Amino acid sequence: MGITALAFYLFAIVAVASGLLVVLARNPVHSVLWLILTFFSAAGMFVLMGAEFVAMLLAIVYVGAVAVLFLFVVMMLDVDFTELKGGMAKYLPVGVLIGAVLLIELGLVFSHWTFSDKAEGLRQSVTPDLNVTHNTAALGQLIYTDYIYLFQTAGLILLVAMIGAIVLTLRHRTNIKRQSIPYQILRDPADAMELKDVKPGQGL
Repeated sequence: MGITALAFYLFAIVAVASGLLVVLARNPVHSVLWLILTFFSAAGMFVLMGAEFVAMLLAIVYVGAVAVLFLFVVMMLDVDFTELKGGMAKYLPVGVLIGAVLLIELGLVFSHWTFSDKAEGLRQSVTPDLNVTHNTAALGQLIYTDYIYLFQTAGLILLVAMIGAIVLTLRHRTNIKRQSIPYQILRDPADAMELKDVKPGQGL
């Protein structure tokens, strides 16, 4: 067994074990830390496959931003985890039933999975020759040149989803002071200021 295969099995075992501990850990902070270890293990496997750019994206975006955000939210919010565990125990039978149905469906899918003889060639036909260009340049060419319209469409769908989430959760509360920039710009200085003639020794 070479060093590459040994490193692959090491990263794979660590990723699977840490992924299980994300779900099984009792402390949410520990779950986030196990999640970070899972991301690092997946990034290591991407490096072994020669996808250094994807590995760096996984480490920078998911570990440096998403996981840290999860950690801040878990540590700063005052969440009653006892109540959450009680609710989890209440809906555990339904969750087990849904999980069993999903496992049966996945088993049926993979048991009848067949590969076309032309599938490998079709996948390689859209990929630039890695002997000519680097994998990062090939990825950029595929996303930003060959599939630029699909990429922009995906970004537009995410933008619409973000706007929809903001609109659905926006609540206008009464008796709360809000900033109105047009009102601030168009206000009359005569109405905004009042000059008082204070005589010496009189005070306000």
